[in-house]
Amino acid sequence: MSRINTNVSALLATRYLVNNQQELNQSLERLSSGLRINRGADDPAGLIASESLRTEMRGLEAAINNSSRAVNVISTADAALSEVSDMLLQIKGLIDNSSNSGALSDEELQANQLQVDSLLESINRVANSAQFNGKKLLNGELGYTINGLDDTKIGRLEAFGARVPAGSQQLVTVQVTTSAQTAHINIGTGGNVGISSSGNLSQGNNVTLEVRGTLGTEIFTFTGSTTMDTIAQTITNSKTLTGVSATASATGISFNSTQYGSSEFVSVRAVTGTFTVNPGDQGDTEDRGRDAAVLFNGQSATVDGLIAKIRTNGLDLVAELTTDFGTSVGSESFTITGGGANFQIGPQVNSDGLVSVGIPSITTSNLGNSVYGYLNTLASGGEHEIVDPDNHATAEKIVAAAISQVAILSGRLGGFQANQVETNLNSLRTALENVTASESTIRDTDYASEVSNLTRAQIVVQSSVQMLGIANSSPQVVLSLLRGA
Repeated sequence: MSRINTNVSALLATRYLVNNQQELNQSLERLSSGLRINRGADDPAGLIASESLRTEMRGLEAAINNSSRAVNVISTADAALSEVSDMLLQIKGLIDNSSNSGALSDEELQANQLQVDSLLESINRVANSAQFNGKKLLNGELGYTINGLDDTKIGRLEAFGARVPAGSQQLVTVQVTTSAQTAHINIGTGGNVGISSSGNLSQGNNVTLEVRGTLGTEIFTFTGSTTMDTIAQTITNSKTLTGVSATASATGISFNSTQYGSSEFVSVRAVTGTFTVNPGDQGDTEDRGRDAAVLFNGQSATVDGLIAKIRTNGLDLVAELTTDFGTSVGSESFTITGGGANFQIGPQVNSDGLVSVGIPSITTSNLGNSVYGYLNTLASGGEHEIVDPDNHATAEKIVAAAISQVAILSGRLGGFQANQVETNLNSLRTALENVTASESTIRDTDYASEVSNLTRAQIVVQSSVQMLGIANSSPQVVLSLLRGA
């Protein structure tokens, strides 16, 4: 080349040097930052994909934190419920001890009553003080808000779960399609059954009856000519021992279980004498009760007597039907307008990631049932205080119902934690691992590859500098031509 004004070789070498220097700088930047993509120009499509995955990662991380917090809340509530359960067991022990009245002085009975009073106060204290981060857990603050509930039809309602759309409400229709029944056996008058048409045992018909029910068996002996009223009253007086009551009428005597449902039964059998009852569905002398058939929003409920339970994805309720409502065909509606403990355990803020659990109040005025009474009635001066021996059987039933309610609530919370929150937590952690790996593949520096690129770039830059020097010295060849001129 014999031109000196334009050094094309130097321009070419400069261009390659600039390109190689850019590659070297890029490798240095990637190795220094640890990122393959530091700006949009590095990989526009990769940057878009990476930012989308980062958004997912932040949602998953937040959901994991929310789920962990939900586990902490449920665990705190469950620990408090365990304490309440222990106190209820102590109350049951005190009732059983007080029923041994023949071996206890009045002072000892009063001492037991004082212990019961103290335990009832402790239960209320736990219910009102158990909290997490300032939020009360067991005083009903986290229960669902129910509107339009007719307590003459549904005596007690516990809502453990409901999917209530934001800004809306959930309508619940309770429909009794088959009425509940007590176990029932009857005997008419006249004929050869043992009761004359005048309503007395036949003359000389000395009868010994075995009466069995869910609570026990008693033997009754009646002499001839005893009236039906006397027989019925005597058997009814022992209903707390047998679970069977009797009613006399102009047509005969009816024997009924004191409660409703298929677990109740009545058996009346003549051990001696003539006393022939009408056959029941379990044989000549025995009959069983019947559970009500109940639908919640058209879905079949599990029913035990008058207590109906439903547990679906969108509704988890326990309803105690009143006698009038549960023993007839009809329906009742109410609405759930909100409330409950709501946890957002999904990576997006939507209804799919929102789970809810209702935690009803466990104060003494809410533990028990509408049939026997509530726990607060066991306190001194209450309807079922244990210093009165006549109250012991009912008091024990109230405490048994309270123990069952606390156990059910604890089980519900445990199931919610194990089956919804913790399984979701495991899934979120796996998802976060996979999404993070995908984002890392797109955005992070592969050091093994980038070190190789750096080494190549360093060598090429050095070579380019050398070549630029050679290109810049090439025009000096012209001087040899000028010296020869």
